[in-house]
Amino acid sequence: MSEAPLRWNRILLKLSGEAFAGEAGQVIDPDTVRMIAEEVLSVHRLAVEVAVVVGGGNIVRGAQVSSAGIERSAADHMGMLATVINALALQDALEKLGVETRLQTGITMTEVAEPFIRRRAIRHLEVGRVVIFGAGTGNPYFTTDTAAALRALEIRARAILKATNVDGIYERDPRLDPTAKRYRTITHEDAFQKRLKVMDLTAFSLSMEHQIPIVVFNLRERGNVARVLTGQDVGTVVGGSE
Repeated sequence: MSEAPLRWNRILLKLSGEAFAGEAGQVIDPDTVRMIAEEVLSVHRLAVEVAVVVGGGNIVRGAQVSSAGIERSAADHMGMLATVINALALQDALEKLGVETRLQTGITMTEVAEPFIRRRAIRHLEVGRVVIFGAGTGNPYFTTDTAAALRALEIRARAILKATNVDGIYERDPRLDPTAKRYRTITHEDAFQKRLKVMDLTAFSLSMEHQIPIVVFNLRERGNVARVLTGQDVGTVVGGSE
């Protein structure tokens, strides 16, 4: 248990598919998946209830497949199946660390996962299991960002932690302008007016309407998930009371 007060006692962690590839650019890098699992474990040990939504862009991205000629609904379902592959990899890594998990999917596939049932997901969290959500919302035309915002609201998560490979949101692209400053906190309204890229518009609108904070942070720096939860100066907090 940590002596530092925790910002939130129930969170939803959003992982992109690219996070599973690691810096080596593999489809799924086992060492990277283990690192992600260790980050989840670090906050699970703080008695924080953790749910995870995973993307599938390291395997197949529906919009890109659609642009190559496959019908969009079919392409998006391919992308949803890719997220389940990543979810299974994360589940395996977590359980090897001794963390009890449940995988729920937006598409019914009972041989490998439970169907998404809101009350069951909440109960799993309450008894200390990490819940992993795969297959997005189960519907085409919706991103996993939108799935993250939707699932966060459904399970009454107190914040969305969006893991990226950058250390927050900047006023300008820091790769082009090294003097650009990182926002430590910003309101939903200001982020919207400044057209900052936080999540896709549907996901961001859900977050703004229901005033659920989004924390954008760098997953590749070990310990950052716990630092976010203990209120350290990590990433950018969009919304919430800081």
